[in-house]
Amino acid sequence: MEMLDELYRRWLFEVWTGDYAVAGEILSPGFTGHWPGLEVHGPDEAVEQVRRSHEYFAGVRTTLDVGPVVGDGMVAAGWTFHGEYRGGVPGATAAPGTPVSFSGQDIFRAEDGRFAEYWVVSDTMGLMAALGAVR
Repeated sequence: MEMLDELYRRWLFEVWTGDYAVAGEILSPGFTGHWPGLEVHGPDEAVEQVRRSHEYFAGVRTTLDVGPVVGDGMVAAGWTFHGEYRGGVPGATAAPGTPVSFSGQDIFRAEDGRFAEYWVVSDTMGLMAALGAVR
């Protein structure tokens, strides 16, 4: 259980803050990530999803709000993403430099000491409202 806790913390605090090489250590080669409306395969595609977030936000940091809760080869946790808007989101009216935070929840399935599958739900509407892209 401690190993899965540590894997999750590496995902949240290392991969999400820009240490992309860690993904190859903690995600299995056959990793499948289920983002809303998008499925990714393998560590490289997972990193690309994280990297896309960094295109729009500077100073990215994450906080762990709940968990991680570990059991039966699964990990669940709640988090908050923090960053400064760089600009570029279609329809957004927020000025570059605007601080933004939004929360979400992760569920991972582990296999052979690495994460093999991932589901994420996040407050995308709250984020878009903070950026002035929706009301």
